[in-house]
Amino acid sequence: MAAAGSSLTQQMDQLYEFEREPVTEDKLKPGRYFAGLFAGEHVAATEFVIGAFFVLHGVTMSDLLIGLLVGNLLAVLSWTFICAPIATRTRLTLYWYLRKIAGPGMTVVYNVANAVLYCVLAGAMISVSATAIGLGVGVPLPEGAYPDRLGWIVITLAIGAVVTLLAIFGFEQLSRFSSVCSPWIFVAFIAGAVASFPALGIRPDLSNLITVLDTRVWNGIPDEGQMKYGVWHIAAFAWLANLAMHVGLSDMALFRYAKNWKYGLYSFFGMYTGHFLAWICSGIMVAAVAREMNPGLMAYEALGLAGAFAVLVAGWTTANPTMYRVGLALQVVTPNWPRWKVTLVAGTITSVLSCFPLFFTELLAFVATYGLILMPVGAIVFAEHWILPRLGVEPFLAERRGWFISPAAAIVWGGTLALCFLLYRLGVHEFFLWIPGYLFALALYSGLQVAFSRSARSQAHVQPASKEVSLP
Repeated sequence: MAAAGSSLTQQMDQLYEFEREPVTEDKLKPGRYFAGLFAGEHVAATEFVIGAFFVLHGVTMSDLLIGLLVGNLLAVLSWTFICAPIATRTRLTLYWYLRKIAGPGMTVVYNVANAVLYCVLAGAMISVSATAIGLGVGVPLPEGAYPDRLGWIVITLAIGAVVTLLAIFGFEQLSRFSSVCSPWIFVAFIAGAVASFPALGIRPDLSNLITVLDTRVWNGIPDEGQMKYGVWHIAAFAWLANLAMHVGLSDMALFRYAKNWKYGLYSFFGMYTGHFLAWICSGIMVAAVAREMNPGLMAYEALGLAGAFAVLVAGWTTANPTMYRVGLALQVVTPNWPRWKVTLVAGTITSVLSCFPLFFTELLAFVATYGLILMPVGAIVFAEHWILPRLGVEPFLAERRGWFISPAAAIVWGGTLALCFLLYRLGVHEFFLWIPGYLFALALYSGLQVAFSRSARSQAHVQPASKEVSLP
């Protein structure tokens, strides 16, 4: 037994993912890996929740379609022109590139915050999957924010164990898993929406399709206690939904394997075959179950056991790459641990968090919050990589001067979050906060780094002069 355990540990240690150094040329992946990974991650269990929430918030059909077209395009462009070029130039994860820019202390703080937020997000995805399994075995969704049924806890922990195992296997296995599952999940979303037509009163010849969708699904009337959303709310959320990954640069972990920065365009498969169509389909399905927010029930009523299984697998395809990012982020905190051990610990934490339905019932607010928290760091890295060289500032000032924490980075992160909180208190909706915050962070970091650089050059000129004066 001991020998078998030792052998398994040695095999797991061989799952090397270039956690602390650039990816080598021979390990770069072709475009189909990214197409499959994006399609699988963004045709996901959380799409059952987000699309349904749009209905509950009283979105009209025209606002939904225009907002999704615009917002998802902005997300694709963000991956293509902000995230992918930096990733393919450095071949590093954000977590290790940030260490050169902001110092090891700042990197530890960021990576722990990043990992915790991603654990919560992955936990929400596992909870959504659990609604499908629970429906099949007679374990209903807990009524409150906390787990109140032993069966629910067992189900979420079991799904969490599977997700963690797949994340441990690494990038290539994740992309293969997503490539196999995503086409089927995509079909399940569309089939579920079509199968819900009779419950909504849509005729077989579809002659009243637009009328029913406009009056019974996206009718512009929010549920009690829900704020009404318009076209700009939808566009902003579609852009914001993956903010930490594209503008926040977390997906450098994926694109460091890309042969070309133009592979960022493969995010189209996630945004339009995923978010765009999946959010529309889930809106139809929630309307067919009298607007009851229960993903497993929505899919089961539409497709039976096949629908419930689709919710389960959709949760896996999204939680898996999320857990992969967590394992990479925590490498800085646990430098002597192999990635599989870090991912195992993070997966255990995530599985415990998934027991709490609170995280998916408040998904829209959480997505906005975690993107906002991580956004300033993306602005710092973007400014360091693209703006400062054009201002004549040498890169990696923190690394060259041996700072534990870059003062500019710390000021910008804290100052940006303070500004966003102030704007929120003044009435700016949470979906719109990141845009002024990001521009503020870019300007403030660039200005501070220029000032620090000039100060360093001044000291370099003054120091030799003082030595000459002191000579006899």
